[in-house]
Amino acid sequence: MTDTLSESFEDLFKAEETKKIRHLTPGQKIKATIVGINNESTFLDVGSKSEGVLNSSELRDDQGNLTRKVGDVIDVYFLRSKPSEQLFTTSIGGGAGNSHLEEAFQSAIPVEGFVKAEIKGGFEITLGGNVRGFCPYSQMGMRRVEDAAKTYLETHMKFQITRFEENGRNIVLSARAIQEAERQEIRENLQETLQEGQTVEGIISSIRDFGAFVDIGGIDGLIPISEIGWSRVEKVDEYFTIGQKVQVIVKKLDWENDRISLSYKETMADPWVEGIKNFPEGSSHQGTVARLAQFGAFVTLVPGIDGLIHISKLGSGRRINHPREVMEVGQNIEVKIESIDPVEKRISLVPVDYVSAENKDEEERTEYKAFITESKKKKSAGEVGSLGALLQARMTEKKK
Repeated sequence: MTDTLSESFEDLFKAEETKKIRHLTPGQKIKATIVGINNESTFLDVGSKSEGVLNSSELRDDQGNLTRKVGDVIDVYFLRSKPSEQLFTTSIGGGAGNSHLEEAFQSAIPVEGFVKAEIKGGFEITLGGNVRGFCPYSQMGMRRVEDAAKTYLETHMKFQITRFEENGRNIVLSARAIQEAERQEIRENLQETLQEGQTVEGIISSIRDFGAFVDIGGIDGLIPISEIGWSRVEKVDEYFTIGQKVQVIVKKLDWENDRISLSYKETMADPWVEGIKNFPEGSSHQGTVARLAQFGAFVTLVPGIDGLIHISKLGSGRRINHPREVMEVGQNIEVKIESIDPVEKRISLVPVDYVSAENKDEEERTEYKAFITESKKKKSAGEVGSLGALLQARMTEKKK
């Protein structure tokens, strides 16, 4: 029993000895593990011999309930050292005075502020209960918002003090600086975990004519309009709304240019995989004119599968300059599958009553042969008449 206790104490002693002394500078951000909590103080393992201490009030919500527990890992900022402990903060809190705010400015430690009023150029921010600061519109967030007052007024936010002058009478703040630092940290973590082909969940953060931006956890990726649906997409806002949760597939990662390309349509079944089996060459189908171009008309057979009728096959033999002369978008039309390329996902269509020039020539040759045969029969039967008269009779009969 004595030997076991000796080994345990020896192991603890060695563990303590192996801890490196961390030389922290004021304002330095580190990760710490909560090892104990009481009403006043939260004790942290910061990876050094000295114990880290955080005011427990920083971990309570508006109702006074603790939002963290022992074992949680949190981000903290180093303030200063005391004889047997190191003091940390998650941000300078609401009770901070001018001295603490100046310390936060010097050490780039975030401060908590209350967005009190909208004023010329930005917002008035209350710090420490009665200290006034100013944050320009451009520094309130990473993105421009339509109704800034509705979004920010009477909310609590974290800011970085970018200017501290006249003993605190002139304080300029930036929430964007905090968000950009957080974004950079998230970006570095994503670089280690995010992979092309991976399915991730995100929230639509912005909609543009060319696509939709998705927040995938603190960093935005783009769904180009071509990656929204298997069918042609004309308006992005018909598919998405701001704040909508979506699942997307990571198509391409370009960390150097800070670009992440996403696909929404690839989370859905590709209609070409199974649906194309229902469209063999030579088969007829009902379709809807989806789009008109100078060179032809695109016809939707089923959602996600379109075919093209070339302009040369429109007009019932009459030469036309544009498909709009004979059809319009939204029109129902019966078509025939002329050819299909499943690799390139292309279908060539013709109107169901279309007759090619080759088939037309063959039809005329067949009719001529039938006419000559009929003429010979009439002649052998003793029926007399000129070739012109026989041809005229044939034409009259055909018209009937």
